[in-house]
Amino acid sequence: MKLCFSQMEETPMPQFKGGEKTTYSRFVDDCVNRIMVNRLEPGASIGLHTHIGNSEVMYILSGTGKAICDGVEERLGPGDCHYCPQGHSHTLINDGTEDLVFFAVVPQHG
Repeated sequence: MKLCFSQMEETPMPQFKGGEKTTYSRFVDDCVNRIMVNRLEPGASIGLHTHIGNSEVMYILSGTGKAICDGVEERLGPGDCHYCPQGHSHTLINDGTEDLVFFAVVPQHG
């Protein structure tokens, strides 16, 4: 199945998971996988949250920022991939000067 994110409406999610500012998302959710292209403006973040019953893979398309996973900071830029396994906690922060755009998949487990 082809997914055309550029043709999907961008959905704003203010203070997503308790984060700062607004996360913008284009996504498909079939109750088994949530597949997204997300955008964080400079200074925006996705709040710290724990993956229970799922995990998450994030692939950075453009911009820079940092993930903090289980208390460990990881610098991220284009071409980097961040993985948060089931049962672990993470946050994503755009501390750069341009939008942080990333492709993400959240598969449901069990």
